[in-house]
Amino acid sequence: MADQHDADREPQPIDEDAAWAAIVAGYGEEPADPPGAKPFKSVEDLALLESDMNDSPDPGPEPAGRADDDKPALGSSVTFAPGVGGPRDYQVAEPSDGDFDDSDEGHFVPPEPPPLPEADATSKFAWLAVIGGPVLMLIAVVLRWDMTWWLTTLCVGGFLGGFATLVARMSHDDDENDDPGRGAVV
Repeated sequence: MADQHDADREPQPIDEDAAWAAIVAGYGEEPADPPGAKPFKSVEDLALLESDMNDSPDPGPEPAGRADDDKPALGSSVTFAPGVGGPRDYQVAEPSDGDFDDSDEGHFVPPEPPPLPEADATSKFAWLAVIGGPVLMLIAVVLRWDMTWWLTTLCVGGFLGGFATLVARMSHDDDENDDPGRGAVV
């Protein structure tokens, strides 16, 4: 007889009433763990190390002479007495000249950057307009001022005028663009 493919077979009718009856009958029962699975830790044993827990599926009652004092308390942490060094007290030893060999380049200390150039009055007022325009509009919105034509013109016009002034005053020096395709210069 020829082998039948799964697609060729007619689907078997499912008895939905029997399936629901099986689900309802098993409601509230916890299914058995698969073989070799470790059960979940209880809340009291969460602070224990992994190797201290779940060695046997049912540890049973504790011996009468054993106290719970040797187990760490749930949520406890390591504390250090005053004067005793903790993990944040560790400091790396400073390298000396003898620590470096020929393959080491040493520690690079960048030179002090040059001071910023002094800004002229035009640049200062342009920056004031670029920053002050949006800040004034934000204050007007927060304080619920009427946005009159002169306040809107002052905010938007100040921002646009200051931005245009700063862009127009940018340097146009092309002294380093002799050959832009040559890549990084070291």
